[in-house]
Amino acid sequence: MLIKTMAAATTAVLIAASPLAYAAETSPNTVGMTHPSAADLKSLTDARVALIKAALQLTPDQEKYWPALEDAIRARAKNRQTRWERVAELRDSSPMEALHERNPVELMQRRAESLSQRAADLKKVADAWEPLYKTLSQDQKKRMAFVTVVAARGIRDTIERRIESEDDDE
Repeated sequence: MLIKTMAAATTAVLIAASPLAYAAETSPNTVGMTHPSAADLKSLTDARVALIKAALQLTPDQEKYWPALEDAIRARAKNRQTRWERVAELRDSSPMEALHERNPVELMQRRAESLSQRAADLKKVADAWEPLYKTLSQDQKKRMAFVTVVAARGIRDTIERRIESEDDDE
């Protein structure tokens, strides 16, 4: 039963990640990946949250920690999308135009703000994980590690296959 649940959850993440693979495009102004749309990111986040929860098979006592963790994961994903949208604005101009029209000090300040936001988001996720993680059994911790590795590898492989297929089309 556990293996079937893990397989179904992993499949859900890989299916949700497929829109990311289709986001790969090459144009005169971009090289490689464009960032996923808000809808793609929401689908991926929904699948990721469902996968983690299914893999952990939380006990009723552990369930009380889940809402804070889910909120932190979703907030981090939302802030990531906002950062990607700002980067997309820069992509609209050529690299030379972007350099000439931008104040390097402002770029460094925005980068520092972005890094601070990312750090705060990660801290929020870690803080939300901490009380739940302390209650996990060894089996739950192993499933969590397995899901993390398989999901990351699956997403990477999906994106790489899509990029390769587009290279073959050209």
